[in-house]
Amino acid sequence: MSDMITLTIDGKTIEAKDGESILNVARANDVFVPAVCYLTRCSPTLACRLCLVEADGKQVYGCNTKVKAGMDISTTTPNIAIERRAIMEVYDVNHPLQCGVCDQSGECELQNYSLYMKVDSQSYSIKDIHRPTQHWGVMNYDPALCIVCERCVTVCQDMVGSNALSTVKRPSDAIDATFKSEMPKDAYAMWNKLNKSLIGYDADACTNCGECISACPVGALVSHDFQYTSNAWELKKIPAANPHSSDCAFLYYDIKHESIDNHATKKIYRVNSEPHYSTVNGAGRFAYDFENKVSSKDKVAFKKAVEAFKNAKNIKFNSYITNEEALILQEIASKTGAKLVNEDARRYQEFLNNYSKTSGKSLYSSTLADVHSSNFVISVGGYLKSDLPNARYAFNNSVIMNKGAGLYFHPVADPIMEKIGKKGKTTEFIYHAPLAEEAILYFILYKFGKELPSQVQEYIDSFKQTKTKTVVEEVKETVVEIVKDEETGEEKEVKKVVTNKVSKEVEFEYSTLVELFGKDEKFLDLLEDMLAKKDKFSLIVAEDLITHPNSVNLAKLCGLIDRCTAFDVVIIPTQTNTLGVAQICTLSKEVEGFSVGYNMKADFELSALGDANLDIPALNQQEGTFTNIDKKVIPTNAALEFKGYTLNEVANEVLGTDVEYTIEYTVKLPIQKGYKSEQFDDLPNKFGNDQVEYRGYDLESFEVSIQDDFKPIIDERITLQDNELIIYRANPINQFNEFTAIAHEFKDKLQDGIFFSKFLFEKLELNEGDKVKVIANNQELILSAYIDIQIEGNIPYISTFMKNSSSNALFNTYRFNKAKVVKA
Repeated sequence: MSDMITLTIDGKTIEAKDGESILNVARANDVFVPAVCYLTRCSPTLACRLCLVEADGKQVYGCNTKVKAGMDISTTTPNIAIERRAIMEVYDVNHPLQCGVCDQSGECELQNYSLYMKVDSQSYSIKDIHRPTQHWGVMNYDPALCIVCERCVTVCQDMVGSNALSTVKRPSDAIDATFKSEMPKDAYAMWNKLNKSLIGYDADACTNCGECISACPVGALVSHDFQYTSNAWELKKIPAANPHSSDCAFLYYDIKHESIDNHATKKIYRVNSEPHYSTVNGAGRFAYDFENKVSSKDKVAFKKAVEAFKNAKNIKFNSYITNEEALILQEIASKTGAKLVNEDARRYQEFLNNYSKTSGKSLYSSTLADVHSSNFVISVGGYLKSDLPNARYAFNNSVIMNKGAGLYFHPVADPIMEKIGKKGKTTEFIYHAPLAEEAILYFILYKFGKELPSQVQEYIDSFKQTKTKTVVEEVKETVVEIVKDEETGEEKEVKKVVTNKVSKEVEFEYSTLVELFGKDEKFLDLLEDMLAKKDKFSLIVAEDLITHPNSVNLAKLCGLIDRCTAFDVVIIPTQTNTLGVAQICTLSKEVEGFSVGYNMKADFELSALGDANLDIPALNQQEGTFTNIDKKVIPTNAALEFKGYTLNEVANEVLGTDVEYTIEYTVKLPIQKGYKSEQFDDLPNKFGNDQVEYRGYDLESFEVSIQDDFKPIIDERITLQDNELIIYRANPINQFNEFTAIAHEFKDKLQDGIFFSKFLFEKLELNEGDKVKVIANNQELILSAYIDIQIEGNIPYISTFMKNSSSNALFNTYRFNKAKVVKA
């Protein structure tokens, strides 16, 4: 590759990408350089200064110094060793000696580096200042343990995009002046900053993802749920995937025995992750204890379940299942003739099929990893903060880390999204009316499309106009001035260049498409500025498009954007394994007759919630795979035992098979849909120091014949009468389904109902604890009313995460609807 260079680290010849940091290159090639403040995917802070190296004879910081061709690097010298030792001594000044009870003990980087650098004495001291512990959302912050490495700050800013944490000043005694002359300079500079700083917290901006807890190298940030419950070395790590959302992010379930008296029963104590490589949302991190506790197998219920499947006209299920379960349900349906009913996956399947007709590919072209590495992102039709937080993180990473820019289109105003980049410069948030999504996609084709089908080009051209505007230009002119010499009286000509501002009328092309989503010609000018020096483009589309009344046309437009623009497209799967179910299952609409429900309401139900005719295992009790948003087939493992029956055992009776373990179906996943014939136990499940994700395998995409056929924009809007509002189907942050709802971290503060902006709540003269009557779609419901300080505007959202939520009846297919909302 042309951008690859060769350099030397500690005598080892290494090939690296030009412009990569020394520290990342060293890590990728298994060369150890200490660094306590730097996270691989974030910007350097220079807070710890431990990553000192010598490059071409000059001492530099490995985290923010870029490699160059031929560079000769030494990771340690006598002087560097002295600096590092002094830095570790400073970190240990007044650090509380509570390792025996500290939750980070055994995993603490301060411990590790103190031992690594053999810190066996202390040369520095200063009077300590009381710093009381603080409670922040889902975590506790102990500033006495904090080493102000700023990893929590950078991960919140660079990866998550909430900007809820920052360094703030604290009172302290001044460091004795003699230390400045006696200490190594980097150690003194680090100590001077450490002595004056703490971490500050903005509760209104925090989304309780807990990523800062994972990033903290010491015990300063700890989940209040985990604190003082276990020693880290007692816990067994079970590698798994986030079961609640389609990123299926890598995580560990940390388990051990339930109590001293009960060693046989295991319990999940926390979820941990790899902050250098991946980000886990709050649901994945805190909604972990949703297992189905069953004492034994119910043989009577099992026999009834077998008969129910044999007699079912419909098998109803959602997409919170593994690929293997989806395949089992498909094989049962093929044997019995039952219809497989999953509206979530069916709509997604239909959208993807129509997308393929114009893109020419069986799968969408982009991934969240691609979004992370792009420098211009557009999001349409997704309430990213709640729909898929990792998509918001990817959007943020593109803008912040890649010096990129982005457009966020959505009807619900979101102040958390607005923390990404500089509003009006690197990011623009367009809060349009519902049903404007088609106009947005046509505008993307207008602005970026090349070699479009003639019917599309003609339709786009129908919105074009030629307008004039006044522009002011700076014109440089040479003028001649007569200058008189004061001493001699002699006059002479002097030429000067002056700048004059000149106004003139210019013609420009304008598209009235922008007016359909509430913008004007100023938006076009802003967009031109944002596009300067941008060369890698990503489009994120989501559920608002999949459920849209004209979703067929929207899907085809997205496919055309993939084919005829520089944008790569990612279509967010709406539930954990929506993409997998859509690939594996033949899905239908419900027909009349007897129905079996798999975690769904039906005539006979199998449920992981312990509320149905037969108990089945929850996702933290199963081995299997998911097909995630990145089109990877990802393994997950069982953290906890399940003592009841599995779907595989039911299938053995229905199909007449003898399959011992559900994961024996992994190798049978359909090759014609892009899966591979690989055994579950052969699937890799780790990250490499080279920042490559070695998890599972990539789903194969196939070429599809192109069928261009498009429709004009739906020329309508949701019109409101007096006392009507537009309502939106969405969930609060970290609530995805009935399983997050029963996790103890969220169950005790469960909020289910309708959520207003503070402005709208007060406008409707509502008070805390009020209930409202919502009338929509010929339905009338009484819902609890809440304020969500993280939305703005006049559109409230209504939650549907509870099992078989009655709130779904307030909507048709589309996530928006109009409703009358009055105090009950």
